[in-house]
Amino acid sequence: MAQKRKFALLGTGFIGQVHAKNLASHPDIELVMVADWDAARAAEVASLYGVRAGSVAEAINHDAIDSVLIATSTPSHAEFLAASAAAGKAVYCEKPIDLSLSKARRVVDEVARYDVPVTVGFNRRFDPSHNQLKQHLKQGTLGRAELIQMVCRASELPPLSYLQSSGGQMRDQAIHFFDLLRWLTEEEVETIGALGSALAMPEIAEFGDVDTSVLMMKLTSGALAQLDNTRRTAYGYDERITVLGDKGMADSSAQSPQGATLYTTGGITRPALYADWFNRVKETYYLHLDAFVRSLNGESVQVPGLHDGLQAQAIAEAAVKSLETGRFCSVERI
Repeated sequence: MAQKRKFALLGTGFIGQVHAKNLASHPDIELVMVADWDAARAAEVASLYGVRAGSVAEAINHDAIDSVLIATSTPSHAEFLAASAAAGKAVYCEKPIDLSLSKARRVVDEVARYDVPVTVGFNRRFDPSHNQLKQHLKQGTLGRAELIQMVCRASELPPLSYLQSSGGQMRDQAIHFFDLLRWLTEEEVETIGALGSALAMPEIAEFGDVDTSVLMMKLTSGALAQLDNTRRTAYGYDERITVLGDKGMADSSAQSPQGATLYTTGGITRPALYADWFNRVKETYYLHLDAFVRSLNGESVQVPGLHDGLQAQAIAEAAVKSLETGRFCSVERI
């Protein structure tokens, strides 16, 4: 029988509440405590699942808790990750580790001293469709990957207040696809070129951000990758990855929640896409958590770790530099 992991949840915002539901419903997890700087919100979420609300320090240092899930605001991730590791807890930390790559590297070096299991929240790896792409590549069905095309087009703009503290499109949105590219190909990105504009919300240009971008990348094998991002569409959430190899091609297509494609003499009518990003990817949060718990209980399960978090962020930093300079930039190898 699997060991029941005793978790504390730090952060009860939107993603924190998603994690709370998954923690409470997982058969091998006992959600023990919920903490947030907003004590009233923490108490409200804790009451939904019949658990205690407490302070962050209490949750991290509680003897009955062996695992911590960090879903607080990004600027606090590094501090809480370091404190949880020092307390001997296993940690699931939402991405990114920190908005500063140099600070993230220092914290990762510190955490490594404690030798505790840590996973970073790149939940897109657990998308069943993307996993099929991975299997096709591992099994050699496609041959050698030569061209990878990725699309990430969110359906609705986040609030301006969120964008102001998000770290920008490269660190917040595109970073998931930098990680997916490394994971799918098992290669590193050597160089990246980026073009971007603030088209959907022009005012974000005032703090150096973009909401529409196209990126080109060269991998260690010479394979090429392209990613286009937008913060807003007029037709639903659109996420796609296509891998072209020397033996064939595989496509993880944009998805709709239901419906059939209708063919008539008047044309072809297809079902609409998911209305937003969350409904498209919400299953992946549970699947990532489940994989982490199974790894804690001794199963040989791969989950994204601290090095993955750092390397994806290094790609994001090079992309930001490319946006600023208008030149292709080398990616630091962590």
